[in-house]
Amino acid sequence: MEAAAAKPILRVAAVCGSLRKASFNRGLLRAAAEVCEDSIPGMRVEHLDISDLPLLNTDLETDGGAGFPAPVEAFRGKVRQADCILFAAPEYNYSIASPLKNALDWASRGKNCWADKPAAIVSAGGGFGGGRSQYHLRQVGVFLDLHFINKPELFVQAFQQPPKFDSDGNLIDAEIRERLKQVLLSLQAFTLRLQKECKTSIEAP
Repeated sequence: MEAAAAKPILRVAAVCGSLRKASFNRGLLRAAAEVCEDSIPGMRVEHLDISDLPLLNTDLETDGGAGFPAPVEAFRGKVRQADCILFAAPEYNYSIASPLKNALDWASRGKNCWADKPAAIVSAGGGFGGGRSQYHLRQVGVFLDLHFINKPELFVQAFQQPPKFDSDGNLIDAEIRERLKQVLLSLQAFTLRLQKECKTSIEAP
Protein backbone atom coordinates (compact mmCIF):
# COMPACT_ATOMS: atom_id res chain seq x y z
CA MET A 1 0.00 0.00 0.00
CA GLU A 2 2.78 2.42 0.91
CA ALA A 3 4.65 1.70 -2.34
CA ALA A 4 1.52 2.35 -4.36
CA ALA A 5 0.88 5.60 -2.52
CA ALA A 6 4.44 6.74 -3.12
CA LYS A 7 4.29 6.21 -6.88
CA PRO A 8 4.25 9.59 -8.62
CA ILE A 9 1.13 10.71 -10.44
CA LEU A 10 1.98 11.88 -13.95
CA ARG A 11 -0.23 14.67 -15.21
CA VAL A 12 -0.91 14.20 -18.91
CA ALA A 13 -2.16 17.25 -20.78
CA ALA A 14 -4.27 16.02 -23.71
CA VAL A 15 -4.62 18.39 -26.66
CA CYS A 16 -6.93 17.64 -29.59
CA GLY A 17 -6.52 19.41 -32.92
CA SER A 18 -10.21 19.00 -33.78
CA LEU A 19 -12.91 21.14 -32.17
CA ARG A 20 -15.79 18.86 -33.21
CA LYS A 21 -17.49 17.15 -30.26
CA ALA A 22 -17.84 13.82 -32.09
CA SER A 23 -14.30 13.98 -33.46
CA PHE A 24 -12.57 10.61 -33.69
CA ASN A 25 -9.38 12.25 -32.44
CA ARG A 26 -11.19 13.64 -29.42
CA GLY A 27 -12.53 10.11 -28.92
CA LEU A 28 -8.97 8.80 -28.76
CA LEU A 29 -8.22 11.22 -25.92
CA ARG A 30 -11.37 10.17 -24.03
CA ALA A 31 -10.30 6.57 -24.45
CA ALA A 32 -6.82 7.43 -23.21
CA ALA A 33 -8.29 8.91 -20.03
CA GLU A 34 -10.38 5.76 -19.54
CA VAL A 35 -7.41 3.46 -20.14
CA CYS A 36 -5.32 5.33 -17.58
CA GLU A 37 -8.11 5.26 -15.01
CA ASP A 38 -8.77 1.56 -15.56
CA SER A 39 -5.34 0.04 -16.01
CA ILE A 40 -2.39 2.46 -15.76
CA PRO A 41 -1.88 3.51 -12.14
CA GLY A 42 0.03 6.74 -11.82
CA MET A 43 -1.25 8.50 -14.96
CA ARG A 44 -4.07 11.02 -15.15
CA VAL A 45 -5.22 12.51 -18.43
CA GLU A 46 -6.76 16.00 -18.53
CA HIS A 47 -8.19 17.30 -21.79
CA LEU A 48 -7.15 20.90 -22.44
CA ASP A 49 -9.85 22.73 -24.36
CA ILE A 50 -8.39 24.94 -27.10
CA SER A 51 -11.69 26.12 -28.59
CA ASP A 52 -11.61 29.44 -26.70
CA LEU A 53 -8.11 30.42 -27.81
CA PRO A 54 -8.18 33.47 -30.09
CA LEU A 55 -6.28 33.32 -33.35
CA LEU A 56 -2.65 34.17 -32.72
CA ASN A 57 -2.23 37.93 -32.84
CA THR A 58 0.71 39.51 -31.05
CA ASP A 59 -1.30 42.72 -30.72
CA LEU A 60 -3.21 40.88 -27.98
CA GLU A 61 -0.06 40.45 -25.90
CA THR A 62 0.64 42.84 -23.02
CA ASP A 63 3.57 43.71 -20.75
CA GLY A 64 6.08 43.55 -23.57
CA GLY A 65 5.00 40.09 -24.65
CA ALA A 66 4.76 38.66 -21.11
CA GLY A 67 0.98 38.95 -20.77
CA PHE A 68 -1.73 37.16 -22.75
CA PRO A 69 -5.55 37.02 -23.07
CA ALA A 70 -7.22 35.11 -20.23
CA PRO A 71 -7.94 31.89 -22.22
CA VAL A 72 -4.34 31.83 -23.42
CA GLU A 73 -2.98 32.37 -19.91
CA ALA A 74 -5.12 29.51 -18.59
CA PHE A 75 -4.02 27.19 -21.37
CA ARG A 76 -0.35 28.08 -20.94
CA GLY A 77 -0.60 27.46 -17.20
CA LYS A 78 -2.00 23.96 -17.70
CA VAL A 79 0.71 23.11 -20.22
CA ARG A 80 3.39 24.26 -17.78
CA GLN A 81 1.90 22.17 -14.96
CA ALA A 82 1.74 18.99 -17.04
CA ASP A 83 4.40 16.30 -16.76
CA CYS A 84 3.85 15.22 -20.37
CA ILE A 85 1.67 15.91 -23.38
CA LEU A 86 -0.62 13.69 -25.45
CA PHE A 87 -1.59 15.15 -28.82
CA ALA A 88 -4.45 13.93 -30.98
CA ALA A 89 -3.54 15.30 -34.38
CA PRO A 90 -6.12 15.16 -37.17
CA GLU A 91 -4.78 15.67 -40.68
CA TYR A 92 -6.15 18.60 -42.69
CA ASN A 93 -4.82 19.04 -46.23
CA TYR A 94 -1.78 16.85 -45.54
CA SER A 95 -0.78 18.83 -42.44
CA ILE A 96 -1.62 19.95 -38.89
CA ALA A 97 -5.12 21.24 -38.20
CA SER A 98 -5.21 25.01 -37.68
CA PRO A 99 -6.65 24.90 -34.11
CA LEU A 100 -3.74 22.72 -33.01
CA LYS A 101 -1.13 24.92 -34.71
CA ASN A 102 -2.71 27.96 -33.06
CA ALA A 103 -2.45 26.31 -29.62
CA LEU A 104 1.15 25.30 -30.24
CA ASP A 105 2.04 28.85 -31.22
CA TRP A 106 0.32 30.56 -28.30
CA ALA A 107 2.01 28.32 -25.72
CA SER A 108 5.40 28.97 -27.32
CA ARG A 109 5.20 32.77 -27.11
CA GLY A 110 7.36 34.48 -24.50
CA LYS A 111 8.62 31.68 -22.28
CA ASN A 112 8.08 28.47 -24.24
CA CYS A 113 5.70 26.32 -22.17
CA TRP A 114 6.35 23.20 -24.26
CA ALA A 115 10.10 23.13 -23.64
CA ASP A 116 11.51 19.86 -22.30
CA LYS A 117 8.10 18.15 -22.11
CA PRO A 118 7.87 14.46 -23.08
CA ALA A 119 5.08 13.90 -25.59
CA ALA A 120 3.23 11.35 -27.69
CA ILE A 121 0.95 11.66 -30.72
CA VAL A 122 -2.07 9.67 -31.81
CA SER A 123 -4.36 10.33 -34.76
CA ALA A 124 -7.40 9.04 -36.60
CA GLY A 125 -8.54 9.74 -40.13
CA GLY A 126 -8.75 8.39 -43.63
CA GLY A 127 -5.99 6.97 -45.79
CA PHE A 128 -2.81 7.22 -43.75
CA GLY A 129 -4.75 7.69 -40.50
CA GLY A 130 -3.34 11.16 -39.85
CA GLY A 131 0.28 10.17 -40.41
CA ARG A 132 1.27 13.31 -42.32
CA SER A 133 -0.07 15.48 -39.52
CA GLN A 134 1.93 13.49 -36.97
CA TYR A 135 5.16 13.92 -38.91
CA HIS A 136 4.60 17.65 -39.39
CA LEU A 137 3.90 17.96 -35.67
CA ARG A 138 7.20 16.24 -34.96
CA GLN A 139 8.93 18.85 -37.14
CA VAL A 140 7.30 21.70 -35.22
CA GLY A 141 8.25 19.94 -32.00
CA VAL A 142 11.94 20.25 -32.85
CA PHE A 143 11.77 24.02 -32.47
CA LEU A 144 9.43 23.76 -29.47
CA ASP A 145 11.92 21.43 -27.73
CA LEU A 146 9.30 18.71 -27.24
CA HIS A 147 10.64 15.18 -26.70
CA PHE A 148 8.41 12.73 -28.57
CA ILE A 149 8.39 9.02 -27.99
CA ASN A 150 9.26 7.21 -31.22
CA LYS A 151 7.48 3.92 -30.69
CA PRO A 152 4.81 2.69 -30.77
CA GLU A 153 3.05 4.83 -33.38
CA LEU A 154 -0.74 4.90 -33.64
CA PHE A 155 -2.43 5.89 -36.90
CA VAL A 156 -6.09 4.86 -36.85
CA GLN A 157 -7.67 4.35 -40.28
CA ALA A 158 -11.05 5.38 -38.99
CA PHE A 159 -13.18 4.58 -42.02
CA GLN A 160 -12.08 1.01 -42.57
CA GLN A 161 -14.25 -1.89 -41.42
CA PRO A 162 -14.95 -2.99 -38.79
CA PRO A 163 -16.06 0.35 -37.27
CA LYS A 164 -13.48 1.90 -34.94
CA PHE A 165 -15.75 4.58 -33.41
CA ASP A 166 -19.45 4.96 -32.69
CA SER A 167 -21.61 7.86 -33.90
CA ASP A 168 -20.51 9.99 -30.93
CA GLY A 169 -16.84 9.52 -31.70
CA ASN A 170 -16.20 7.03 -28.89
CA LEU A 171 -13.55 4.38 -29.51
CA ILE A 172 -15.17 0.94 -29.70
CA ASP A 173 -12.35 -1.13 -31.22
CA ALA A 174 -10.65 -3.30 -28.58
CA GLU A 175 -7.45 -3.77 -30.60
CA ILE A 176 -7.01 -0.01 -31.09
CA ARG A 177 -7.65 0.53 -27.37
CA GLU A 178 -4.86 -1.93 -26.55
CA ARG A 179 -2.51 -0.17 -28.97
CA LEU A 180 -3.43 3.13 -27.35
CA LYS A 181 -2.57 1.63 -23.98
CA GLN A 182 0.88 0.70 -25.28
CA VAL A 183 1.43 4.30 -26.41
CA LEU A 184 0.51 5.52 -22.93
CA LEU A 185 2.78 3.01 -21.22
CA SER A 186 5.64 4.11 -23.45
CA LEU A 187 4.94 7.76 -22.64
CA GLN A 188 4.81 6.94 -18.93
CA ALA A 189 8.13 5.10 -18.99
CA PHE A 190 9.81 7.82 -21.05
CA THR A 191 8.53 10.59 -18.79
CA LEU A 192 9.69 8.84 -15.62
CA ARG A 193 13.08 8.19 -17.18
CA LEU A 194 13.55 11.82 -18.16
CA GLN A 195 12.45 12.97 -14.71
CA LYS A 196 14.95 10.61 -13.10
CA GLU A 197 17.76 11.78 -15.37
CA CYS A 198 16.92 15.41 -14.65
CA LYS A 199 16.90 14.79 -10.90
CA THR A 200 20.23 12.94 -11.09
CA SER A 201 21.74 15.80 -13.10
CA ILE A 202 20.60 18.38 -10.55
CA GLU A 203 21.90 16.35 -7.61
CA ALA A 204 25.28 15.61 -9.21
CA PRO A 205 28.16 17.63 -7.73
